[in-house]
Amino acid sequence: MRKFLVTGAAGFIGMHVAQALLARGDEVVGIDNLNDYYSPQLKQDRLTHLQQQAGAEHWRFEQMDVADNAALQALFARERFDGVVHLAAQAGVRYSLTNPHAYAQSNLVGFVNILEACRHHATAHLVYASSSSVYGGNVKMPFAETDAVDHPVSLYAATKKANELMAHTYSHLYGLPTTGLRFFTVYGPWGRPDMAPMLFTRAILAGEPIKVFNHGQMKRDFTYIDDIVRGVVATLDRPPVTDPDFNRAEPSAAGSWAPYKVFNIGRSEPVPLLDFIGTLEQALGVTAQKDLQPMAPGDVAATYADVSALANWTGQQPQVDLSEGVGRFVDWYRSYHA
Repeated sequence: MRKFLVTGAAGFIGMHVAQALLARGDEVVGIDNLNDYYSPQLKQDRLTHLQQQAGAEHWRFEQMDVADNAALQALFARERFDGVVHLAAQAGVRYSLTNPHAYAQSNLVGFVNILEACRHHATAHLVYASSSSVYGGNVKMPFAETDAVDHPVSLYAATKKANELMAHTYSHLYGLPTTGLRFFTVYGPWGRPDMAPMLFTRAILAGEPIKVFNHGQMKRDFTYIDDIVRGVVATLDRPPVTDPDFNRAEPSAAGSWAPYKVFNIGRSEPVPLLDFIGTLEQALGVTAQKDLQPMAPGDVAATYADVSALANWTGQQPQVDLSEGVGRFVDWYRSYHA
């Protein structure tokens, strides 16, 4: 049995990753600060669901903020983790426009604390959440890990790019194996209420109009949560190693001489936003009232993941198509809010 730390364990992806690790027999310690960026009750309900699924034997939760370095160091010294899945972060692009300091504290200070804890306590592998938002103003499609990501269009994206640079530094200086995962528009049961699937579903069922930005001329690489989790667990099981043949004269942004990797993790099938809404309408049996709006600051018109590198590294391919995924999400939504 191996022991893993999952930060942000009360979050959407964190809950599902912890559940998958527990299901295969690993021991999991989860931490989360349970902040009120969105409903703390939803976070508590996720933890309750985890406890019911896992029982008490191999699952423990502690309320903790990754920005609290003393508490984090004490946890690592006590537990001696085999690996860390770092998902705790201040999420959301639009929120970063009005609350920048929350991102500096959680995404930058908190990430340094995680790196330091892994370094000083000989953690074998750190897998951490990056984001498709690092591609910023890029227009070449699909987005590939070898593309330059030097033009972020939100502070949130800038902090995620900073995380990748910080991780590389620790991989180089201290030999800490790190893997960054650029998530693409994750959706599914227990999802975040500030994201489109939850916002749209609540409004449609309430008979309220939904805000459709860029007048509906958006495309997103909607990725079902189970495909995300499979990718996270598969990369966790395969730490990167040093590469003495890495070409420093023409360095690739996707790799390094150090034990460092960055991967896209998405469906690799961009869907027009209006098509997504149509699929949701079909699953709900209700037609949406659409309030067409201009592009929101910090947003991008399209996302599209090249996932060939992840497939080559792990053998994992996305499995859940949009219709099936949206159907599962709607079933959960009706059950949870019944």
